[in-house]
Amino acid sequence: MRPDVTMESCRRYVLLVVLVLFSFVRNISTSVTHYSIPEEMKEGSVVANLATDLGLDVKTLIQRKMRLDIIENKKYLDVNKETGELYIVEKIDREYICNYKSSASCYLRLEAILDNPVRIFNIEVEILDMNDNAPQFRRDVIHLDISESTPKGERFSLSNAVDPDVGSNSVKTYHLSESEYFNIEVQTGREGTKFAEFFLKKTLDREQQAVHNLILTAVDGGTPARSGTASVIVRVLDTNDNAPTFDKAIHNIKILENSPIGSLVIHLNATDLDEGSNSDIIYSYSLYTSEKTQETFNLNPSTGEITVKGMLNYEDFRIYDMEVIATDHGATSLSGQCTIKILVEDMNDNHPEISIKSFQSPVNENIELDTVIAVVSVSDKDSGDNGVVDLRIPDNMPFKLRESSDNYYELVVSEPLDREKVPEYDVTFTVTDRGSPPLSDNETMTLELLDVNDNVPQFPQSFYTIRVMENNAPGALLSSLTAFDPDLHENQYLVYFILEKEIANTSMSMLFSINPENGNLYALKTFDYEIEKEFLFHIEARDSGSPPLSSNVTVHIVIVDQNDNVPVIVSPWRAHGSVVEEKIPRSTDKGSLVAKVIGLGSVSFLLLITILVTIVLKCQKPKPSNAAPPCRNSVISERNSTIADSTLVSNDAYWYSLFLAETRKGKMVVRQPVPKGSRYIVSSIPRGTGLTDTSDSAASTLQVGNQITL
Repeated sequence: MRPDVTMESCRRYVLLVVLVLFSFVRNISTSVTHYSIPEEMKEGSVVANLATDLGLDVKTLIQRKMRLDIIENKKYLDVNKETGELYIVEKIDREYICNYKSSASCYLRLEAILDNPVRIFNIEVEILDMNDNAPQFRRDVIHLDISESTPKGERFSLSNAVDPDVGSNSVKTYHLSESEYFNIEVQTGREGTKFAEFFLKKTLDREQQAVHNLILTAVDGGTPARSGTASVIVRVLDTNDNAPTFDKAIHNIKILENSPIGSLVIHLNATDLDEGSNSDIIYSYSLYTSEKTQETFNLNPSTGEITVKGMLNYEDFRIYDMEVIATDHGATSLSGQCTIKILVEDMNDNHPEISIKSFQSPVNENIELDTVIAVVSVSDKDSGDNGVVDLRIPDNMPFKLRESSDNYYELVVSEPLDREKVPEYDVTFTVTDRGSPPLSDNETMTLELLDVNDNVPQFPQSFYTIRVMENNAPGALLSSLTAFDPDLHENQYLVYFILEKEIANTSMSMLFSINPENGNLYALKTFDYEIEKEFLFHIEARDSGSPPLSSNVTVHIVIVDQNDNVPVIVSPWRAHGSVVEEKIPRSTDKGSLVAKVIGLGSVSFLLLITILVTIVLKCQKPKPSNAAPPCRNSVISERNSTIADSTLVSNDAYWYSLFLAETRKGKMVVRQPVPKGSRYIVSSIPRGTGLTDTSDSAASTLQVGNQITL
């Protein structure tokens, strides 16, 4: 295709378009039909008869296809083709259509179009404002931060309220809720908008009120008026205008001694009405707190806790005074202080103590009653009942405690002492306090008793019977008579004496001797039973005390007979060397007594039996008896209290004396009864007749059959 042909075609096309457009524009009405309607009209409401207002035939509207073209927004209006009326299709919100513009005018622009021929009419519908919107703040909550140091009169801007309505229906004024500190003034902007100016009418104090909650109300000028609100929250900013304060200015605290390390004493609480760093507190001791106190108690600088740092001893230190300072962290720090008095309470942690001030030992056993033996003092470092002590000694002792002065006691003798029973006493002093639980201590002292010669020597027996065989050797030990003295030393050293007594002009010291040191008794001569049969004397034991004490005992020496004499026939009597003849009848019966010999040996045996019976009767208490009385041949020996004289009590006493007389003549006396009669024949038998056998212990009786010879 050629270039010149193409250019020609384009020209023709452009010309055609211009002609069409010109024809179209020539049918557009340049006039504008204006309507004014209020917003919020109900759907179907008729605005006007558009056909009549445009000069159109109502009957041709359908044929000519009359329609409305919305230039802006959505289709709120339409035309009834049958009647030509303009009516509301959808409720119109002026504020929405006009995008909440505050301008006074808000329009809907329409075009009414008809065909055959084409006609276009411009229609303008003004939407009139109604007071259907309340003022509204951009933010429901308005926050303001104002320092408490801000002077009164200071002004602050607040967000203004917006009302979509216009004119008199827009925001007209503002109101603020009642406040002691704040108020507002309504101001008008360049465009006529109203806003509230917030100002301080009284100085703030954050510590009294840190936050102020207010209500700001915006009111429009509509009828009826509409309003909107916003919360105004004023947070008062802190300035360090308050010093820390303690809940109590003075603290008195009690704590037990020996409380464990780390034990809590007190938790101090200081408060600062400020906030932030202005209320952050640090605790410290003041310069008035002693080093001793600071070494004993620990202060936590952050928490204010005071705890035990060192050992607490009531007896060493009882009161601790301290001053604690609380300082805030403000730029210009402020501080407060409190004083603390810590009283250490006593625990029963000290044992009572005993101190023996004086002690007298040894002491004589005969010490007088109520004599002071010792002086004792007691003490306890604790206080109160913990320091009250009681002193005691065992109950079973002959001593008692007597309080002489405060905490001083005397130990005195309360009962007689006897060294021989108890030679020494271990006196235990026990002191006990009245704490809970109680503590005690004890001290023991030994009291030794010195001997006093207060005991006489004592023999085991009060009466001694000593048997001595006759013909004893001179100097022979007869017995040992030992006494006992419970005293000590010289008081128990004994000396023995024989108390002098003469018998038949003979002194006892000539017959007996006693060792003065050990009480051994000796015979100084040989005794002959046929001459001396017994001795009675006293031995004395004397100690070496000062003054000496003594006692004596009775000694009975019994001479025991030995068979040291040959028999002598005293009956029947005969001349020396002659033969005794006895004549008997031839008719004498077998077994009849012919003659009787009672020799010297028989008499000696009878005397021994007599002495033994006497001793038995003396030593034993007689008991009632139903036994038969003794026979005529029995011998009874009695001893009086002064001398032991023996007396033969029987019908044989005469024969015994005759026996002694004939014996001295060298004859044997034989007592011979007369057969079948009561008379006796005494025959004397010369010695050497064959009847001298010393083994005979009784009188010999000769019995014969038809003839008897001696």
